[in-house]
Amino acid sequence: MTQATRHRFFIEGARDLLPMIPGVLPFGLVTGASSASLGFSPEMTLGATLLFFAGSAQLAAYQLIQDNTVPVVILFTTLMINIRFLIYSAAFAPLFHSIKKRHKWPLAYLLSDQAYGLCVARFAANDQSRKKLFYYSGAALMMWVSWVCFVMVGMLVGEKIPSTWSLEFAIPLSFLAMLVSVVRDQATLAAALCSGGVATVFSYLPYNMGFMAAIVGGVAMGYVFSGRFIRKKTGVEGERNE
Repeated sequence: MTQATRHRFFIEGARDLLPMIPGVLPFGLVTGASSASLGFSPEMTLGATLLFFAGSAQLAAYQLIQDNTVPVVILFTTLMINIRFLIYSAAFAPLFHSIKKRHKWPLAYLLSDQAYGLCVARFAANDQSRKKLFYYSGAALMMWVSWVCFVMVGMLVGEKIPSTWSLEFAIPLSFLAMLVSVVRDQATLAAALCSGGVATVFSYLPYNMGFMAAIVGGVAMGYVFSGRFIRKKTGVEGERNE
């Protein structure tokens, strides 16, 4: 691959992430404002943002800290919220396998919902080309820079934003937009519907246990439907060959 091609795919990744910035902006502002309301210093906020680089987990941790929850529950909750990154990492493992460790770890750190969703929407799951790697790098780096900047802005000006703006409402909308783009077949649709239903039914559970139940339910439903979908597709192709 030529240097020009690498540069082009890197730029395309960064460019394709730009439409997601409006969804990231309120998320970062709310996270920064929550940090300031807890009395965190700018250094602590920046450190937590760099350490987490996962807005939903960072917000959940802030909420639990505010509720005086014991540290082990905070740690367990954030780990469960981020458990989806195990799936993302498994999907990207073949892509990162051949690159050097000094490049692999930073790219793994930059993994986000948005960068993963863009790669899934543009490239096939078995595509392990350098084009995909540079596209991912551009999208992931753009997401990281945007997130850190928005959190710091939220910490500085978040308390001045009127509560009537309801910035929190934009957070689920940004994830909903990403979800729609990755629902491609019956299995992903069934997993999404099941996960949403379970999350709604068990939303009353403490410590975000409803969220964890939704992950388990969505993965189980996706696994069952993907098996049926593959068997059905294989059966149809077998009948055609006969």
